[in-house]
Amino acid sequence: MDSQAAFPVGLRRTLTHRVTAAELGPVAALLGSADPALAPRAAATLMTRMLVTRFPGPGTLLLGENFRYAGRLVEGDTLALAVEVAGPAEGGLRLRCSVRVEGGETVLDGMADVVPPAAAPAEEVGTPFGVTPRRMINGLLERCRGRAPVPTAVAHPCDAASLEGALLAARHGLITPILVGPEARIRRAAAEASLDIAGLEIVTAPHSHASAEAAVALVSEGSARALMKGSLHTDELLSAALAREAGLRTERRVSHAFVMDAPLYPRLLIISDAAINIAPDLEAKADIVRNAIGLAVAIGVELPRVALLSAVETVTPRMTSTLDAAALCKMADRGQITGGILDGPLAFDNAVSEAAAQAKGIVSAVAGRADILVVPDIESGNMLAKQLALLGGAESAGIVLGLRVPVALTSRSDDATSRLASAALLRLVAGE
Repeated sequence: MDSQAAFPVGLRRTLTHRVTAAELGPVAALLGSADPALAPRAAATLMTRMLVTRFPGPGTLLLGENFRYAGRLVEGDTLALAVEVAGPAEGGLRLRCSVRVEGGETVLDGMADVVPPAAAPAEEVGTPFGVTPRRMINGLLERCRGRAPVPTAVAHPCDAASLEGALLAARHGLITPILVGPEARIRRAAAEASLDIAGLEIVTAPHSHASAEAAVALVSEGSARALMKGSLHTDELLSAALAREAGLRTERRVSHAFVMDAPLYPRLLIISDAAINIAPDLEAKADIVRNAIGLAVAIGVELPRVALLSAVETVTPRMTSTLDAAALCKMADRGQITGGILDGPLAFDNAVSEAAAQAKGIVSAVAGRADILVVPDIESGNMLAKQLALLGGAESAGIVLGLRVPVALTSRSDDATSRLASAALLRLVAGE
């Protein structure tokens, strides 16, 4: 293909994007400062992502970038990214690049030299970065490939975010959504967000409590094989699912797990339990571990390494979390917990950093290479997950385990990618 014919001088593409904490966090970590004056460096990452994923697009080979920075950039800023073909470069094309804050100044401008892909560019850049599969979701979607969509009752999807998440999951073949809630509100939310819900089944329920009960009833009667949280409170949905008459409970304790993709960690991390069990005792922690191991296996970890977290790495009678960790390890030794390798107590640094573990003389098959982090209580788990997301740039997905069916549990602040990842977890845990 003649690149000059496919990419003539003056050809231009633009994209509008809203900055997230997940994009600023890694830059702050690498530079050692969260000063907004340094954050425009994040614009370079966004521009590079635009070059290799949107325009010129997949297959682009980067030869060099020469960008200048100015101004400040903070979470929530809306950016206009623009790329224009400036002319030929040695071995490829020279592109004029700019990133401008909406209603403000240009935070990045300069040139990039690339070898364009073999295919001609699309007419439009397409959807925002927020719904583009990234490392975690790419792997989850690949693992879901070839599996039929699972019928899923979506409880009370009365806002744009929950509807968009369900529709995105349906477009990727993960679920067949059954929308459960006040039909007029669902249709109004879809119309206001320009979302097409034509052809989707809607089961009418008057309010959020009734939506939860009706969604659970669809699972109980076999019309659905999974649950997805919409715009209702988590306790409303779980109260309905845990009711004995619903028939969804098993011998296992119900627990929650985050799957997190932290940019500075080489593998996915499962953190449990950060949303349901407030202060789990030893018996509850054993089920939390079993549930997390099952999830890890479902996403492709053959023999998960489980780190039982505490503030220290030695057994201390005054710290219950260290005693529980030791007991859980012995339970694994005796075959009461199977499918994974357990070690603990381990402090967080020893669990995820081999250097930290070596510095303290810890010899372990888990230390520094954990796949699963089991936290002592809901407070530590919730803080850990949110710190990784907001300060470490981690992406996350959430799921409830231990019931007869999986429950995709999302937050109102989750973006479309997180909702899609939660749906992928749901599909994998639901089985064939």
